[in-house]
Amino acid sequence: MEEVTLEQVLAAQDARTQRQNALLERYHMPVISFSMNLPGPVKDSPLIRRAYFTGRDTLLKSLRDECIKVLRKEETLAATGFEIQIAVKEEALTVKKLCVQIEDATTLGRLFNMDVLAADASKLDREEVGGSERGCIVCGAAGRGCASRRAHSVEELQAAARRIMVEYYAKADRQDVADKVTAALLEEVYTTPKPGLVDRANTGSHSDMTIETFERSAKALKPYWAHCVETGQKTAGAAPDETFSQLRELGKAAERDMLAATGGVNTHKGTIFTLGTVCGAIGRLWKAETPYSDVETITSECAAMTKAAVKADFAALTPDTARTTGEKLYLESGLRGIRGEMADGLLSVKNIALPMLHDAMEAGYNRNRAGVYALLALIARGRDTNMIARGGRKRAAVASKWAEELLFCCDFPPLTAVEVLNRKFVAENLSPGGCADLLATAYFLDSI
Repeated sequence: MEEVTLEQVLAAQDARTQRQNALLERYHMPVISFSMNLPGPVKDSPLIRRAYFTGRDTLLKSLRDECIKVLRKEETLAATGFEIQIAVKEEALTVKKLCVQIEDATTLGRLFNMDVLAADASKLDREEVGGSERGCIVCGAAGRGCASRRAHSVEELQAAARRIMVEYYAKADRQDVADKVTAALLEEVYTTPKPGLVDRANTGSHSDMTIETFERSAKALKPYWAHCVETGQKTAGAAPDETFSQLRELGKAAERDMLAATGGVNTHKGTIFTLGTVCGAIGRLWKAETPYSDVETITSECAAMTKAAVKADFAALTPDTARTTGEKLYLESGLRGIRGEMADGLLSVKNIALPMLHDAMEAGYNRNRAGVYALLALIARGRDTNMIARGGRKRAAVASKWAEELLFCCDFPPLTAVEVLNRKFVAENLSPGGCADLLATAYFLDSI
């Protein structure tokens, strides 16, 4: 991070004034000058850039939402600071009120400087539109007293500014993950056609659930994903398995929320485990500067979090203690299901679902159709414990062979052929629910 001198800062301020005056002279309309209010000699870093672009994008969106015409934008990205000057066709007081609302809407806004110059070059004060003086970022004292008295060191001010940014993005990114996971769950259930599964056309092999059931479940689970990320953030310094231990407790509560929302129908139990772990990994890896790591790093963290617990779970199983179909299958054949998938780092998502999703979209197909093909590829691998539970190993193997043959005949088969496959799955009462969970995971990882 480059430190700038006072002379460089003053020169940048002079250049800013010149740009403002040029816009005022050209348009005779108000000019918004947005920059970051940052103490100290460092005006550019990955985190500062992120905060600046958040403020800039919020400002431009607010102008669009209020139908305020932008006459011209001039942006400067330099070591002395990032800034944008915007000439607008609107009353200066209206614009200033909008800028004050943005500054006061979030904690991050305390670091925004959104000055408004009227057409006569006079600078409007916050008080003119009902705003109050801004408090000290260190102690919260009102007004400019702390600054005039130099009550706080530069180091204190810099630490306070960084804390504001980090705390803001820690919370904002948790909500962003929750939004994206919820969108992925809905995208998965809306993907049509899906052999044996609920989709827009029918309920597949399920008589107890509909799209509306999944929608209620997705809504009820939304807070859970943010809690998983927060758990990962808070336990990032602990051993990976400690994070997973805490996630398991959250998952039990999430299952209760799901069942309450669906009237006792299990819509997303597998997803609660799969994407809850992924969200916890994202939290452990989270940095305010770069909220999302790459897929390989995230899935490797998932493996580190779950490997020991999954091994212990299976080692403790006996014919008397095995209760779920997955546990019984492990004792019979060593098939580890979704727990093994997670402990291995979600290989099916990385090596099957995501590549197929991307290949189909690169071939020109939309996300719905690409998702259908990704699901077929997952079914073709033949390890879905849900299908085995409903139809036995032989019938599940035959069904996987159907999907494999369909993809062998054509990389991207017509949807009519997939609809035929759906009818065969329904006739056999088969449902690849585990593959659906992995498709939702692929959708989410692709979105980040």
